[in-house]
Amino acid sequence: MRTHYDALIIGAGIVGAACASELAQAGLHVAVVEQEIVGGGTTAAGMGHIVVMDGSLPELVLTSYSQQLWAELLAERPADHEHLACGTLWVAADAEELAEAQAKQARYSAHGIASRLVAAAELYALEPLLRPGLAGGLLVPSDSVIYPPRSAALLIERARNHGAQVISAAVCALRPSGVLLADGQTLTAEAVILAGGIRSQALAPELPLRAKQGHLAITERYPHIIRQQLVELGYIKSAHASSGDSVAFNVQPRPTGQLLIGSSRQFDRSERSVDQAMLAQMLRRAVEYMPALAQLTVIRAWTGLRPATPDGLPLIGPAWQRPGVWLATGHEGLGITTALGTAKLLAAQLLGHSAPIPAAPYLPARFDKETAHG
Repeated sequence: MRTHYDALIIGAGIVGAACASELAQAGLHVAVVEQEIVGGGTTAAGMGHIVVMDGSLPELVLTSYSQQLWAELLAERPADHEHLACGTLWVAADAEELAEAQAKQARYSAHGIASRLVAAAELYALEPLLRPGLAGGLLVPSDSVIYPPRSAALLIERARNHGAQVISAAVCALRPSGVLLADGQTLTAEAVILAGGIRSQALAPELPLRAKQGHLAITERYPHIIRQQLVELGYIKSAHASSGDSVAFNVQPRPTGQLLIGSSRQFDRSERSVDQAMLAQMLRRAVEYMPALAQLTVIRAWTGLRPATPDGLPLIGPAWQRPGVWLATGHEGLGITTALGTAKLLAAQLLGHSAPIPAAPYLPARFDKETAHG
């Protein structure tokens, strides 16, 4: 095994795997260090949606760009990723939320993203099991879902085909120009890339990350219960809340015929155990929007820890005050969607190329107090 690399990536979740694939294809000597399994951790705990989100302009730009990259990748081997082109139907409960759907449609249209408003009659034609009395919604046909652990494994496979190595080990500390492994071995690199989600903070405690625990539940197989991914428009407030526990209606069809039910958010929970009260609250919210769900059987529930930054945008670029260390973390609930865009942005900076989209909104230095007041 080599001990020196051009790029040493810590974490083989989907973001780390995407970075490995991008950098290996660029001709760099790449190694990925993972203490568990490829595509484990937060990647395995996620819903796997490839969605355009518009909580801010930088979020819209990055998710839209990444979705285009996913479309290119999925065109090659869609079945291998367990891809389902289901679209997203944002559900408006009342006139206020319908106005938000209209504003959302205008934002999407301004950036070339296809969507259309859905009146109440069409909402029930599309999804007849939704509860009566809803106002309408917004259909975004380009959104889709994948099975994240499988996609991470395929990206690692592509990286390996271009010479990358995967090292099964735990990193216990950063060292000048490298890392110290738990077995005492030191690996060195021109660039060390922290792509381990919330675990990145253990190696760099100054990172402005907070863990947001989320619950998901999956049912037995019930083919054709729903056709689109269904999300309440109130989900946006839940996703971007800076404090407090919250739940939102989010149900996703899977290629297996199962339904994936979300979502919840709880701050600063480091354990992965299921909070039965929070799970029950999340399922009640789902049943409020789709009463028929109460008749289905949930076979498993689990949690994941989303790494959240104060402004809701990921950290992509050089770490301040740590020469040779780069960051690809802080994606909160959008790591699956933005993995490919993150890899492109990081590679452009590392290689000195022009960035495909403006990199400034995601640079870690935006949280460096000295830079901010310099």
